[in-house]
Amino acid sequence: MKRKKTLFIGGIKSGKSLNAQEYILKNSTKKPIYLATTEFIDEEMQKRLNAHKTSRSNKFETIEEALELKKIISVSSSAILVECVSMWINNMLYHQKTLQNILNELEAILKLDKEIVFVLNDVGSGVIPDNKLAREFVDISGKLSQLIAQNCDEVYHTIAGISTRIK
Repeated sequence: MKRKKTLFIGGIKSGKSLNAQEYILKNSTKKPIYLATTEFIDEEMQKRLNAHKTSRSNKFETIEEALELKKIISVSSSAILVECVSMWINNMLYHQKTLQNILNELEAILKLDKEIVFVLNDVGSGVIPDNKLAREFVDISGKLSQLIAQNCDEVYHTIAGISTRIK
């Protein structure tokens, strides 16, 4: 039986991460993996990361990987929460990866027969950014959100802490 893929998408601070954590814990038979994609950037980001770690206590096995997600996911025997795809896109762009590099990695992940829950910020509902890099990020995020959603069995949109199944 094919393992299920799920997407939680919503605005920043919408509650999608917490709901994705609750979802994967409820639906996993083993301790799930929390695949943390955020690189340590500054002190404020470190505080955010610490708050996330505290919120999930010891319910997850945490693995940190900023770029090569497939190498972690492909060898896992547990369900995986990818937190978050938006930060992964940011990392890939920061490390000079092309759209094709990003697509190749994501398409390879989506082909894996693994239980995966993706978390992604919906950045397409705002204004068009005023700089080239931000516009590139929004464009790539939009393309990837569509690709992930098409390949997921379930998709949840989160707003104000409420996740509504849209697929």
